[in-house]
Amino acid sequence: MNVIILSAILGVIMMYTGVMSKNKSTARYVATAGILALIGANWLEFAGVNFFNIDTRGMLEFTSFGLVFNLIILVCTLVYFLLSGKDLEEVGANAADYFALIFFILTGIAIVSAFKTMLMLFIGIEIISIPLYILAGSDKKNLRSNEAALKYFLMGSFSTGLMLMGIALLYGATGTFYTDGMYLGLGNITVMKMAGLVLLMISLGFKVSAVPFHFWTPDVYDGSPTVFTSFMATIVKAAFFIAFLLLFENAFGRMHSEWQFAMALITAATLIIGNITAVFQQSVKRMLAYSSIAQAGFMLLAIFALNNIGKQGLILYTAAYSLPTIGIFAVLMRMKDYTYEGFNGFAKHQPLLAALLAVFLFSLAGIPLTGGFFAKYYMLVAAMKNGAMFWLVIIGVCCAAISVYYYFRIIQAMYFREGADPGIQVSEGFKTVLVLTAVLVIILGVHPDWLLHLLDN
Repeated sequence: MNVIILSAILGVIMMYTGVMSKNKSTARYVATAGILALIGANWLEFAGVNFFNIDTRGMLEFTSFGLVFNLIILVCTLVYFLLSGKDLEEVGANAADYFALIFFILTGIAIVSAFKTMLMLFIGIEIISIPLYILAGSDKKNLRSNEAALKYFLMGSFSTGLMLMGIALLYGATGTFYTDGMYLGLGNITVMKMAGLVLLMISLGFKVSAVPFHFWTPDVYDGSPTVFTSFMATIVKAAFFIAFLLLFENAFGRMHSEWQFAMALITAATLIIGNITAVFQQSVKRMLAYSSIAQAGFMLLAIFALNNIGKQGLILYTAAYSLPTIGIFAVLMRMKDYTYEGFNGFAKHQPLLAALLAVFLFSLAGIPLTGGFFAKYYMLVAAMKNGAMFWLVIIGVCCAAISVYYYFRIIQAMYFREGADPGIQVSEGFKTVLVLTAVLVIILGVHPDWLLHLLDN
């Protein structure tokens, strides 16, 4: 509850910051201080200190799983502000409003990590989604940004309509909005119950860009301002996955066998199409959009397996995927050429940045000694432990091997090709944050238990 209330208050404070001060940097400093305060408040709640004693009537439940997820999200947002805060200021004249929208999104994320009723799930997802439509179209003079916002709004509205219809059908079949009270695995599985489940699966499939509901993702990610694409592809995507997992665990866990095969097909299609289409991209930004679909395929394995290892893997994947991707986008934003050729000779002119990018790409590819290796390992083990469909694990391993190709194309361009100086100018503070981010990614790859043991508290 600490994060929900304080992040909403900080969103209002950011709006007034834009009114009181015309200096864009002021908003960035206030936002960074606000994120640090949220991290502290979330940690205090994890330790049992609640600032707000509000009776939610069982609609919200603040578990160690949700609080650890919030901690990861807030740390990733802090890294995002430190690396990309200045780029956010350059999008338009309303930098404080952009920071305010991000804080409101964090409010929605904190809600979806703790929901126990369909009502709170819907409210949380909408609080996340509506500010994103605005951020996607924030570059008003860019037609591609306008197109991205319109497409995102239309697809988001359509998926929301499906979610509401699914919730209505489930309420009609069970007589309750509480996820724990549905008991969908007991008694006869009626047509109304199954229809509600399918509609919610499709709706959340749109949100996490799972195949075949992914077609909006490349255009929206590519057309949106790059600084917001970084946020959408990492922190927001992870939040939707947590909502997906908690809903299907609490409400539909007792009928796991009825929907598991459908989830396996969606997961396999997401892995295959996401990886294969990423291979043929010439723009690094668009490649990262398709690779986010491929990474979503691995994260779907947690929902397919629906076991404790899968939940641990999803927590680890959130950190091991978000941190490197934010780091890559932070460097990409300073590039004039977003194609692979733009990275030719990059290591010669920017050796430190090239080495850090290599660490981030290793993590996304799942190379050992990086956080991405254990993240993929946990997902595959979760699917194997489930023991239902081993062929899905084989597809996951093959797709992980395919991903090495398009991630290593950037490394090949940086280290083994000649090119002109990209002319990137970065501060020492930027390099320091990027180094610390890379160190954190390596620590996750060497000793992930320091993060996962928090789930046992």
